[in-house]
Amino acid sequence: MILLLSCYELGHQPLGLAWPLAFLERAGLTAHAVDLATEPFPEALAREARFVALATPMHTALRLGVKAARRVRAANPSAHLAFHGLYAGLNAEYLLDSGLADSVLAGESEGALVELAAGVLAGRPAGGRVEPMRARLDYPVPRRDVLPPLRRYARFESASGSALAGYVEASRGCKHLCAHCPIVPIYRGRFFAVPVETVMQDVRQQVAAGARHISFGDPDFLNGPAHARRVARALHAEFPELSFDFTAKVEHLLRERALLPELREQGCAFLVSAVESLSDEVLRRLRKGHTAADVAALVEVLDGVGLPLHPTLVAFTPWTMLEDYLETLEFFRARGLASHVPPVQLSIRLLVPPGSALLEDPESAACFGPLDRESLLHPWCHPDPRMDALHAEVQALVARDEAARTPGRASWEAIGALAQAAAGRATRDEPMPPPFRPEPPRLSEHWFC
Repeated sequence: MILLLSCYELGHQPLGLAWPLAFLERAGLTAHAVDLATEPFPEALAREARFVALATPMHTALRLGVKAARRVRAANPSAHLAFHGLYAGLNAEYLLDSGLADSVLAGESEGALVELAAGVLAGRPAGGRVEPMRARLDYPVPRRDVLPPLRRYARFESASGSALAGYVEASRGCKHLCAHCPIVPIYRGRFFAVPVETVMQDVRQQVAAGARHISFGDPDFLNGPAHARRVARALHAEFPELSFDFTAKVEHLLRERALLPELREQGCAFLVSAVESLSDEVLRRLRKGHTAADVAALVEVLDGVGLPLHPTLVAFTPWTMLEDYLETLEFFRARGLASHVPPVQLSIRLLVPPGSALLEDPESAACFGPLDRESLLHPWCHPDPRMDALHAEVQALVARDEAARTPGRASWEAIGALAQAAAGRATRDEPMPPPFRPEPPRLSEHWFC
């Protein structure tokens, strides 16, 4: 018996289950699938399974996956455990050496996962690490009928109310080489377009399940702008009432600014972009391909189009100075955009997993400590101890407000006060200047990436 486990996929119905299910079904294999983010650990299935695959596309998922693997091992020591996903590939050495995994797959790995599962069921010995796969696959339509219903996942929220949200990917991988991105060591600049009709069939089944909004979860929807245009046009032609969102780089949004009004007319409700920082030095270290001036230009472009921007940030890095942090707060504050940046984004600290491209640059690598295998990262301390102290304070404040379900303008003002205090400045008395823009359309899960 085959058991597929997903641990966490940013609050949406997991493609880390839906796509492997479809690949296995096409090969004539059946599997049980459990999303541990919304369902209890399947003790009985774990005891019976001969092959267990854990989807770990992100750091949080892998930390949870390690715990799940230990439970599988305790229930069924003879089961073959395979980890797959970005963070599985990055942490393959630890997973295999610790005995948590028998196999590790990454990249375009569903075909290899099918072969591995079939071999295990047939009694053929298998195991070890498979180098990240970067060959194009023939993508079936993800299978979602056995997954938890959409109502258990993040919803689309706007001024007109709340609606069920679906999630699709029109492409996989990324052609860019941002130094801190976990996609880079796995895909090395490759990306693959999913056929438009495959995307549309996935949309159709989620609309039939009640979705009224679609999130395109591509690492960058505009990696292939012509493909993105075809997908958006097909979506709007068949489902003109649907709204959607997507993620794209600052440089792509500026380069393809002529496409943005069309996407807005076709139902784009908001877009996400990894701004990361407003320090040109930090952006250089991260190889982001844009500058602080580009971010300011993008805000103007999007205001002209009428598209809300949800920026994501890496607010704390070894190169982020206290003045940089204050300037970031002021940038969004002065433009009335605090409502577009959930306070949790102001607490995000640079994560350096094993294999990170940041480690390839000796100048940057010198900032990081030896790998902490249990924590799945290279730790670092800021050369200015005020920054690490500020991070701890902001993180605690955000956690408190998130738990109380009160994040928002008050959180922003409190974070501003903490940063001012860290800099030895008096707290500003004037209120957030108008316009304080109203809450933009968003998903109920704030972790955009």
